[in-house]
Order: sequence, then C-alpha cells, then structure tokens
Amino acid sequence: CKGNFISFIFLSVGTGSNILSALQDLFWLLKSKAEKQLQIISVLQWVLTFLIMGIACTLILMYILCTDCWAIAALYLAWLVFDWNTPKKGGRRSQWVRNWAIWRYFRDYFPIRLVKTHNLLTTKNYIFGYHPHGIMGLGAFCNFSTEATGVSQKFPGIRPYLATLAGNFRMPILRDYLMSGGICPVNRDSIDYILSKNGSGNAIIIVVGGAAESLNCTPGKNSVTLKNRKGFVKLALRHGADLVPVYSFGENEVYKQVIFEEGSWGRWVQKKFQKHIGFAPCIFHGRGLFSSNTWGLLPYSKPITTVVGEPITIPKIDNPSQKDVDFYHSIYVDSLIKLFDKYKSKFGLPETEVLEVN
Repeated sequence: CKGNFISFIFLSVGTGSNILSALQDLFWLLKSKAEKQLQIISVLQWVLTFLIMGIACTLILMYILCTDCWAIAALYLAWLVFDWNTPKKGGRRSQWVRNWAIWRYFRDYFPIRLVKTHNLLTTKNYIFGYHPHGIMGLGAFCNFSTEATGVSQKFPGIRPYLATLAGNFRMPILRDYLMSGGICPVNRDSIDYILSKNGSGNAIIIVVGGAAESLNCTPGKNSVTLKNRKGFVKLALRHGADLVPVYSFGENEVYKQVIFEEGSWGRWVQKKFQKHIGFAPCIFHGRGLFSSNTWGLLPYSKPITTVVGEPITIPKIDNPSQKDVDFYHSIYVDSLIKLFDKYKSKFGLPETEVLEVN
C-alpha cells in the first residue's frame, strides 16, 4: 500500500507538471496573439491618421459648429488663430506622446530598427537627408517622431524634427497631434527658425525625394530622387548645419503600388497633384486586416532598418553660390552611395545591388 501511495504521488506530481506546462504554453500563446493584435491596431491607427485624420477632423469641427456644442468648436478655432505660427517656431513636442506604448507595438509589427554609425555633437545643428520616401515614410516617423527605437538614447542631447508637408499644419487637431511628436513644416521659415533661433543640438529630418520619389517606390527597387534636389544643401550652407545621409533599408518593401509609365495619363494626373497640392496620389495596397493573403491598407510586416551615416562638415556661408551648393551636394551623394554599399549585404541585399540616383 505504501508503494502504491508513493507511486500515486509521483503520478500526480507528473500530471500536475504537465498541466502547468500546458497552461504556461497556453498563456504564452495567448500573450503572443494579443501582442500581434495590438501591433496591428497600432499600425492601423497610424495609417488612418496619415490618410484621413486631417479631413475627418475638419468635417467634425464644421459639424460641431452647427450643433448646440458650437461654443467648443468656436473656442478651438479661436485658439487655432492664436496658435497659428507655433508650427513654424519649432512646434510643441510632448515627450509623453513620443513615449506612448503604442509606438513600441508599431515598431515591433515590422520590426523597425535604428542603427547609429557615428556620434553627433550637441554643439552643432544637423540636417538629415532621409532616403527613400516609400509610400508613407514609416521608418522616418517611427525612428524620429517617437522614442520607440531609442533615438534620444542613441543620440543624447539631439532633438530630432521630422519635416513634412506644411499643408498638414492647416488641419485642425491633426496639426497638434503632429507637433506633439516633434514634426514640423518642411518650409524655409520653419527650418530657418530651428537652425538659427533654437540653440544647438537640433536635427531636422528631410525626406529629400518627397512626393516625386514616392511615385517610383516598389518592392525590390532601391532608387532615390536626388540629382536635382539641392535646396537642403543650400539651407545647410546658410546655417552651417552638418549634413547626415540616412538610408532606410526595407522602406520600399512594405507596400505594393501601381507604377504609371512616364507619359501615361496616370503619371500626368500624379504630377499635376504633386505640382499644385504638394503630394502625389498613389494607387497602392498592403495586406488585409485579418489576413496577410488579402489586400488592404495595412503595410506588410517587412523589416525596416534605418542607418544614420557619418555627418559631413558644412561651412557657414550666408549667400552660397551655385558652385558651393553643387560641390557639397556631390559630396553628399557620394556619402549616401557609400553608406548604402557598406550596409546593403548586412540587411538582406546582394553585393551586386546598386543604388539608383535619379
């Protein structure tokens, strides 16, 4: 009987261990599934913000003006008039917003990674040239408008400002949301203010290729629109701000789009929008909300690795000549190509891959 009792105890312990192990496996499975869902939600809210938040908030504000709650909308509009020039003066960033947990889920969905190659001095200002644009500039946003990839830890004392279309800051609510992440208008007034009246340790991130580059982004293609983009170099010379090439491997992989050939009606429409409105409408798709095998607005979960290159020392020239601009632009282009060639094989590209500069 004693032997049978001992055997029963060992059997019970073994069964208990199996149950505990199964419960642990179930817990981790549920946790993993919940985290995946949170990642999808975090990315979806940002995509919707990018596509419709400005228009939606404008329509909602107009609707509220026609209701009994009109005073709320009127107060906000009064505040908007008073606060109109804030985006041009460095904005109003919020470390609380930049550190939201939702951005860490956003980062892990792809995942997105920031790679530092050189230290940046806090006694200087910088202009980062970000390449390529992609459809939505996902890597630029995550790395420089949030703290999800640790930009403040990797570059202590440096304040990043991601520059985007000035028209976004005319949209109610959206403007405040963008400013909270340290996003500023990509215009001369805003950049001049940050680089001349905001002290040192500022880094303005300019997606140099802009809307024109987004029209050609497609998976498997590494090309940048840069040959005739020299305005950012002139700005750097006027302020003595060092130029820093940045290449984001994988930025073009997260969406597929219809590429219209030069001379086609589709490309004509896109260029007209780009010229008169500032952005180019793209026909693109990612994956569906519930399945990666269906089409939808969610980007594909492909890794994006953003490599920040070596700063190029730029002299301060109040009125740089075209010769000065061309000289430092050529140095910048060479530095970007060298950065691409140095890291391309490390992040999944073959050694034979060549960066196309248009």
